[in-house]
Amino acid sequence: MRIFAILTLLLAPFFAGAALADDAEGKITKINEDAESITLDNGKDYRLPGEFDFSTIEKGMKVIVTYDLVDNVRYISNIDETDGG
Repeated sequence: MRIFAILTLLLAPFFAGAALADDAEGKITKINEDAESITLDNGKDYRLPGEFDFSTIEKGMKVIVTYDLVDNVRYISNIDETDGG
């Protein structure tokens, strides 16, 4: 039983995170306020946080987004305009 407890503690961090953080850079090609999402020129959709101020972004703006991937949905945790936007 003691070995099981030790293994559980050692392996728990590998299974605890269902979300995987990543980032993407590109131009905004579509803004969908109803779905609270944007699409980048890589063709992927990214969900914006609730209460997001859509007046801060526009189609064609070059951005870098940091997001968490949960159940194949990309949830943006940060979005910044990059040079050339």
